[in-house]
Amino acid sequence: MITEHEPQTALDTRFSSPDATATAWPEGRAGLAAAELYWLSTVRRDGRPHVTPLIAVWLDGALCFCTGPDEQKARNLAHDPRCAITTGAGVLREGLDLVVEGAAEPVRDDATLRRIAAAYVAKYGEEWTFQVRDGAFHHEGHEALVFRVAPATAFGFRKGEYGQTRWRF
Repeated sequence: MITEHEPQTALDTRFSSPDATATAWPEGRAGLAAAELYWLSTVRRDGRPHVTPLIAVWLDGALCFCTGPDEQKARNLAHDPRCAITTGAGVLREGLDLVVEGAAEPVRDDATLRRIAAAYVAKYGEEWTFQVRDGAFHHEGHEALVFRVAPATAFGFRKGEYGQTRWRF
């Protein structure tokens, strides 16, 4: 189990309403944990961006997700682990949009993978049950690699009374 560190929190007044306040990290973390859908941005070998939706779980201070070894995002992360994961309400005037920037680290330890698999079932239901063996998830004859992205920097974009918060870890 990894200990989660409290980040430095700062409101960017250049991009915030005059009376906005910084969003506290516990609220940002709760939003990351509760979201159902995320968008992963990676970089292809030729430098072009690749963005794809996925599901993920927050565990031990990081977002964890899985992908097939032959999928574009897995190939991109193999050559450059830097990525961004975004989530939010998808509406203009309310809510909190969140961005996590970091490096995707492969998770191969079966004990940790079992904890991540249990978190998938708890969050998304029994249809997301994975078998764990040989350092990967397995489901209906398919293998999935598992990655964790601990935030290096994260951003919260509060809408309505607009405020942009940066969390540095």
